[in-house]
Amino acid sequence: MPELKRLHAGHAPAVLAFELANRAYFAGSISDRGDDFFDRFTDRYNALLAEQEAGGCAFYALIAEDGSVLGRFNLYDLENGTARLGYRVAEQAAGRGLATATVRELCRTAPATHGLRTLRAATSHDNVASRRVLTKAGFVPVGPATPADLGGKSGTWYQRDLPLAARVP
Repeated sequence: MPELKRLHAGHAPAVLAFELANRAYFAGSISDRGDDFFDRFTDRYNALLAEQEAGGCAFYALIAEDGSVLGRFNLYDLENGTARLGYRVAEQAAGRGLATATVRELCRTAPATHGLRTLRAATSHDNVASRRVLTKAGFVPVGPATPADLGGKSGTWYQRDLPLAARVP
């Protein structure tokens, strides 16, 4: 059973393998990270961990039983009880409900773990799978997302208010 784990230094090789193996697949629905991302992966990864340590973001990996990464789920710009959600799931794991289940899990745990009350996510109009994940996970459309929000594509912002019972006092 895959397990959602907070990103740490030991995940770096599996995260890089995940990104490389799925680069073309991801580019079909979201902006490509570009060669510079891969050329400077170690520096960028260490910067992510530093940003996470500072509390501005929380990065997660969905880890398979064999230690490989099946998905990345990230909370960005944690501020005033709100964060942006971003995620990507490996092609081999797509269509099995893992993204929806993992987004739901983050929605359950984010209030207590990160003090969040609201999650927001943007997806392009042509990313049907992502729109489906967000809708199934209880997000509702709240307005347009600009090409600046989505790496050159237009889309929609979605939002989900998180359950009161799980919030940190």
